[in-house]
Amino acid sequence: MKTVGIICEYNPLHIGHRKQLAWIHKNFGEDAAIVCLMSGNYVQRGEPAVFDKFVRAQAAICCGANLVLELPLTKAIHSAEGFAMGGVDIFNRLGEVKYLCFGSETGQIAPLWQTATLLQSETFSHKLQELLPSGLSFPAARQKALEAMGEKGDTLTRPNDILAVEYCKALLRTNSTIEPLTISRPGDYHAETPNRENPSATAVRKAILQCQGDWKACTPEAVWELYSKAARYDFASGERAFLARLRSMSDAEFAALPFSSEGLWNKVKTACRTQSTLEEILQAAKSKRYPYSRLKRMLLCAYLGITQEHMDKEVPYVRILGFDGTGRKLLRKFRNTGEIPLINAGADCPDKDYQSLEIRAANLFTLFAQEKENIKCGMEQAGRVYCREK
Repeated sequence: MKTVGIICEYNPLHIGHRKQLAWIHKNFGEDAAIVCLMSGNYVQRGEPAVFDKFVRAQAAICCGANLVLELPLTKAIHSAEGFAMGGVDIFNRLGEVKYLCFGSETGQIAPLWQTATLLQSETFSHKLQELLPSGLSFPAARQKALEAMGEKGDTLTRPNDILAVEYCKALLRTNSTIEPLTISRPGDYHAETPNRENPSATAVRKAILQCQGDWKACTPEAVWELYSKAARYDFASGERAFLARLRSMSDAEFAALPFSSEGLWNKVKTACRTQSTLEEILQAAKSKRYPYSRLKRMLLCAYLGITQEHMDKEVPYVRILGFDGTGRKLLRKFRNTGEIPLINAGADCPDKDYQSLEIRAANLFTLFAQEKENIKCGMEQAGRVYCREK
């Protein structure tokens, strides 16, 4: 059995993702097994997912994935580097994953691997440190450092390529035996209008949350009914709960936040205590050095009670969200050869502190439900594993 891993969010799963799953089965044969390591209720951009993790896991199984595991919370809401490293580390510890498949604008491994290798070099590190004091943002300084080494640096200007390079870096750093595979990801990642051939998740999310009918064409037929009946979540719906948490935090709690180096926590604290809305807080705290996405992740950590200590801790286990018949066989292999516990959704865990963090985060997630939804607290404890036997 050839095991192919995908690190994903599926926020939500659309026809572009379905094409990737179909490509893997076509190129690796029917005996291939696809294991998805998927973000839970919160995603890397520092927001709640549009559907809960149980709905999104079921959608993945219905569209060709064989096993869906949850990328633990503290890795799912990390920077692109931490997100990629967290996923690769778990796949390494599972022990049976042979390939890591991801999309990229470049569509070829060689240039991505070359960029990742340069980013690991001492020469790059020195050049980056020379440029950062100039006031450039980290992404801009990184690109200029690469250009100073004779590289174009344009690979790090495209969103899927950026994450693809981080996957390659993580494989290099961990001396992984997992082989990287990339497929071309056409279309505009940030497009806000659904494209029926190559939709962006941004456009599909916007259409779903605004109840626009044109998102149906971007959704695999197998999950349309599932999505249409599922509760929907968005950042705006939980704003008052979010603000209540931010306005009650102490100085020490702000100082302990992740992503808050160089005194950023103090700037964020001031914004939280003077501004009226979440958008005003973000606008007051952002700068060329501190981008919007970093601030959103930082505020989400504040809301959830996540500290830098939580983020630095090695994840103690991985939750199972869904599987089919092939996935069941793969689970047995992982449990026999892997070095990380696999826990059913809703079950007790070996690390009670981390479990408490997960439960708190799930309970707070329900406050992002759109007004028409009636979502009860206790989502994590009532969690279910989706099983679809072939």
